Amino acid sequence: MKEIYVSTDIETDGPIPGPYSMLSFGSAAFTADKRLVATFEANLNTLPGATGHPDTMAWWRTQPEAWAAHRENPRDPEEAMPAYVAWLKSLPAKPVFVGYPAGFDFPFVYWYLIRFAGESPFSFSALDIKTFAMAVLKLDYRESTKRNMPKSWFDDLPHTHKALDDAIEQGALFCNILMTNRGTG
Repeated sequence: MKEIYVSTDIETDGPIPGPYSMLSFGSAAFTADKRLVATFEANLNTLPGATGHPDTMAWWRTQPEAWAAHRENPRDPEEAMPAYVAWLKSLPAKPVFVGYPAGFDFPFVYWYLIRFAGESPFSFSALDIKTFAMAVLKLDYRESTKRNMPKSWFDDLPHTHKALDDAIEQGALFCNILMTNRGTG
């Protein structure tokens, strides 16, 4: 095994890292045949001087259970991110970041890794599930939505807006697309 797919989901209080904080993140490491190898999750203290974006905070008020879950036992990023790097390095193959959408999740994770751990085991790259589905389905990007994906790609897993739950759900989706693409699913 040369690489392992680390499906990662984050929850934030705003649209970009720095002025806004990553509240929590969860990662689920999968093999290409959809074997869940390991998980990591952390709730984080907010960044000093950062405040929640009004639009994001308005949305969180509609999700009180998920909000409460993200605020339980928060860790300082200075402690959590080096622990995450150690976890990534302990995986049995080179980690590949997988996100949905990777364009949102990866910048936060990368920023936090560099800022608080001084390195990113993912390097500069992230694999976007929607883009991969676009290629497999041979659709335009904007048509490559979940409602246009085959139902067989979706396992019966919850979408709770809790980072680890959502990372596992989207990791299974990615693996199902990967197996379809390779003709093994």
